[in-house]
Amino acid sequence: MAARGRMPGEFVAIARYFAPLATHPGAVGLKDDLAWLAPRFGRRLVLKTDAIVVGVHTLPGDPPDLVARKALRVNLSDLAGKGARPLGYMLALVLPADTKEAWLARFAAGLGADQKAFGVPLLGGDLTRTPGPPTISITAIGEAQAGRPLLRGGARHGDLVFVSGTIGDAALGLLALTGRLEGLARPHVKFLAGRYRLPEPRLALGRAVARFASAAMDVSDGLVADLGHICEASGCGAEIDLAAVPASPAAQQAGERYTLARLTGGDDYELLFTAPLSAEAGLRAAARRTGVPVTRIGRIVARPGVRVLSPEGRAVPIRGGGWQHF
Repeated sequence: MAARGRMPGEFVAIARYFAPLATHPGAVGLKDDLAWLAPRFGRRLVLKTDAIVVGVHTLPGDPPDLVARKALRVNLSDLAGKGARPLGYMLALVLPADTKEAWLARFAAGLGADQKAFGVPLLGGDLTRTPGPPTISITAIGEAQAGRPLLRGGARHGDLVFVSGTIGDAALGLLALTGRLEGLARPHVKFLAGRYRLPEPRLALGRAVARFASAAMDVSDGLVADLGHICEASGCGAEIDLAAVPASPAAQQAGERYTLARLTGGDDYELLFTAPLSAEAGLRAAARRTGVPVTRIGRIVARPGVRVLSPEGRAVPIRGGGWQHF
């Protein structure tokens, strides 16, 4: 029978919808207050927390299963940016008092689908109430090689700059979903909306290129802003070749007037990394094995800041730079 009506009590809801997702033995079936986890020999733990607020990071009417999947995927994307393999995740779910059980059931079903897809079980968390909008806070736990960690601060003058996939689709998807992008064919609108609502964490790619990259992260705040984070942490600057930034067919149809949105809009969740020229061949070979396209878009320079260069070599004015909450 489909779930109906008001939410069940806290512990009934946990037992009904979340205990079945806690398949890792360290989660103890969610019958304890914490979980037990140990990395394999020669590995270190990598942890990341990100929150999704309905109406801020998603649209108010987005289906709860897609909200759940996006919340999990944005955290897995951060693990990908460090070359980590996911081990599990913790979930703090904060819901309004009038939440219906059907919403919770669909939310848990979305988590279950992505747990299966990415092989990452629920380890524990919390369920509580709020007078505000639904808020989903996830802490993803992964493991990476115990050697040199892959950080933002490892880029060096002369390194090359790479991105995975295509850039700006999610920003255009949000514009399309909110009626601010016109003139696109329906299949393009559907593609862009999907890129906003359901990012694809590049986990296999992250592990493949980790041994070649000097610095890495995922693109969540916008390409220019996130490359700026790498440059600031590394004490250097970067130049982006605008013509080299990969665009999907849908973004190409949107046209040049949305170039700024593509460069500064967030939610791509593609990987952004730097590597020395000597590592490029190995990096590209490793990336090809994952089936995810990788594009060289620029280089690291000594001059601080990020400059976007036109095909003629002129600096393109960039206003704003990227997403910030405050």
